[in-house]
Amino acid sequence: MFVLVEMTDTVRIPPWQFERKLNESIAEELNKKLANKVVYNVGLCICLYDITKLEDSYIFPGDGASHTKVHFRYVVFHPFLDEILIGHIKSCSQDGVHVSIGFFDDIVIPPESLQQPAKFDEAEQVWVWEYETEEGAHDLYMDIGEEIRFRVVDETFVDTSPTGPSSAEASTSSAAEEVQKKEAPYTLVGSISEPGLGLLSWWTNS
Repeated sequence: MFVLVEMTDTVRIPPWQFERKLNESIAEELNKKLANKVVYNVGLCICLYDITKLEDSYIFPGDGASHTKVHFRYVVFHPFLDEILIGHIKSCSQDGVHVSIGFFDDIVIPPESLQQPAKFDEAEQVWVWEYETEEGAHDLYMDIGEEIRFRVVDETFVDTSPTGPSSAEASTSSAAEEVQKKEAPYTLVGSISEPGLGLLSWWTNS
């Protein structure tokens, strides 16, 4: 679920921080810049693990700050495919079950990846597994807040870097749609379509 990623960056330290240890100032600046941010094709950055190398610091004309090239390792949330995770159901919609694991909410389990047969209850706004038994079908509701075990089957990164207008003909509506599409820079796609996956209460209650 968590991995160590080697990164390189040039860190600017303002002159009023020169009295502090360089490592402390750099660590603080790196966490300010990266913590809780999604790096494209890397994952969600959590916190600095360690600094592996500091190169020479430079002060450029017209800027009293120091600029130091830093090699470091960062703790990143990036589950591998087929990894099993446990979260809570945040909401349900026609698009599927939306799951949160506390610090990360952009997880969706699409309808085709639910335990089958499944149906969406419009009145309750929840998905229901129509569990077949010898006595007939039993409706097992996926209520909001319930703990759910799922398998990571796919991931999607969206480049949310600022871009200029693509063309003079771009309309306001299309620009708004583009912004809306880019709201989630990192999305996980889950599946519960196998025994043992789904709500924990399904498999622990007798």
